[in-house]
Amino acid sequence: MKRNIVIAAVTAAALVGGGTATALATTGDDDRGTAPRADVSVSDDGGVRDEADDRADDAARDDDAARAASAKVTAADAVAAALADTPGTAVSAELDDEDDGDDGDDGDDSDDGGDDRRERAAWEVDVLSGDGTWHSVRVDPATGKVLGSEKDDEDDTAEVRAALKGTSVDAAQAAEAAAGHGTVTSVELDEDGHYGDGKPAWEVETHTSGKGEQDWRVDPKTGKVTADRSHDSDASQDSDDSDDD
Repeated sequence: MKRNIVIAAVTAAALVGGGTATALATTGDDDRGTAPRADVSVSDDGGVRDEADDRADDAARDDDAARAASAKVTAADAVAAALADTPGTAVSAELDDEDDGDDGDDGDDSDDGGDDRRERAAWEVDVLSGDGTWHSVRVDPATGKVLGSEKDDEDDTAEVRAALKGTSVDAAQAAEAAAGHGTVTSVELDEDGHYGDGKPAWEVETHTSGKGEQDWRVDPKTGKVTADRSHDSDASQDSDDSDDD
């Protein structure tokens, strides 16, 4: 009813003024012209996300968990295989499900058998040998076979050795300690500790279906596992900085 009144008034004004008037359609109390509204949410960075994006994120987290769970060789197994091939101290191990073959690939396939093994999913284990040489060892997550090894250039050898001094929990044991919380996809030594407090710890990442990625810290002396809240704190700090801007 109100819309008819508005149109009539505009028409009358056009006739009186001798010109052309443009009517803006309003629905008033008539809801028949209202288009359905999609449910949206505002992301942390101020962007707008709809339910489809949220579902896509959930699916991606479930896919990560499924890929991690499909690896027959655990992080601890990968560390053991790497150390059997390259003696030393394992400092980190990460399940790399996609490798572009560019890291240290000099085009010579003689070391890797001349096949596509560098493009396979693999555990990448960083090993510090007794003479201070760093090695990156790739382990097949399905068979535990070492796919290849190459030297790395690292400049934190002294810090790593200092952090490991007097510890009793190695990378494999840290991974096993955190395995009760999900499938371990990476374990890495944090030689600086929380915000550089000088208290080393093993950082372990797990994936669980329905929960996605979770981060844990394992004490290198006691093996105690605690939730790693530093990433949450960093995200909160970034959000606060964005609000201030």
